[in-house]
Amino acid sequence: MSLPLIPAPARLDLGDGEPHVVPEGGVSMWGSAFDEPGDASYSLKASASSLIYRAQGSPGVAAAHATAHQLAELAGGVIPALEIDDAPRYPWRGLMIDIARHFFGPPTLRKVIDLAALYKFNVLHLHLTDDQGWRYEVPRLPELIERSSGSEVDGGPGGFLSTEELAELTSYAAERGITIVGEVDLPGHTAAALHAVPALNENGLPREVYTGTEVGHSTLRLELPETKDFLEDAVGALVDQTPGEFVHVGGDEVRLLRPEEYATFVQHVEALVLRLGKRPVFWQEAAASLQDSRSVVQLWDSNADPAPVVAAARRGHQVILSPGNRAYLDMKYDADTVLGLDWAGLVDVRDSYDWDPDTLIPGLPAEAILGVEAALWTETIRTEDHLFSMLLPRLAAIAEVAWSAPEVRDWEAFAEDLPAHAALWESRGLAHTARPLPGN
Repeated sequence: MSLPLIPAPARLDLGDGEPHVVPEGGVSMWGSAFDEPGDASYSLKASASSLIYRAQGSPGVAAAHATAHQLAELAGGVIPALEIDDAPRYPWRGLMIDIARHFFGPPTLRKVIDLAALYKFNVLHLHLTDDQGWRYEVPRLPELIERSSGSEVDGGPGGFLSTEELAELTSYAAERGITIVGEVDLPGHTAAALHAVPALNENGLPREVYTGTEVGHSTLRLELPETKDFLEDAVGALVDQTPGEFVHVGGDEVRLLRPEEYATFVQHVEALVLRLGKRPVFWQEAAASLQDSRSVVQLWDSNADPAPVVAAARRGHQVILSPGNRAYLDMKYDADTVLGLDWAGLVDVRDSYDWDPDTLIPGLPAEAILGVEAALWTETIRTEDHLFSMLLPRLAAIAEVAWSAPEVRDWEAFAEDLPAHAALWESRGLAHTARPLPGN
């Protein structure tokens, strides 16, 4: 009997015993977890009489539950006797959703969290600010929401996450083993802030609302008197509203500052985040400017020279890999795909599956890789169905890359298993992109 499991477990032994019949009402598990945070490793044993797990802590419990639910649903509620010993390859297994270009609220984000948990992702990175809109509350700057939340690409209605909604999402995600990492993008991608807070502009006048998709035309300037107070308030509010270890502070596509101005800005924000008790994550453009090894670099531009990222890693910085030609799920699947972009090329399911993070970037020390993150930017993504059709099936491929070592991954087996997972998505009402897979 073939049991498709995504991500692939480190060890799966099928026994000869009686199958386990999932009770009516869903998965029922018994197990033990050590009383400490732990990692996501776990063991799981199914027999006719029980489904038992053992984990070091809550991340392992979440992973065990995800596997149990996959087993139950993909095997039609009858699980053969088996034993699984499993552990993730990387501690950061992330999914980024851009809710700034087009806004998606709590109902959709809860579906995203449920899907991410099913595939053992443990980070939901929310891109909360950009030129087109501001999506979280800053108590000391209510004008950010009052003036800049009601816009998005092409003039849509926009929206924002209230403090209460973000807190509820954070709790909902934590119950499923996922940490929400918020992003306030700085110093570029800030037209929404420049519209809401006129004093952030050199002329003291509000910037016009921006609903296009061009980049590089906005920036904050550290020399303006209002800027440092703004950063204290905006970054501080996000730190307060997201309880995890990290906060993302952008740093990408800044074209209006001189290199020395950009470096000074990055270092100011880096010091601010560390002073507030979190580790900052920056996009790769900031790599050469960082001063504290606790800061994390996220590689995204597969067309750019990765040398600054490699140099940062050799200085002690950890790296998250989100290469556009593998992990950017807003890229078109093929030339006929209606949605999405193609600046990183066409990214089919095999492109998202068939790569090894440890060897992707020449010279990047494998021990510096904190993890892998898929990213979905929403310039062309307007509806929930749009969002899930671009995520699926490629998100399942990234799940395997982030969790499983290359020696236990197999493209042909993965492709053979995907139709079963498509049925699982459909049972949850999630759109997906059904197409013949390359090589089949």
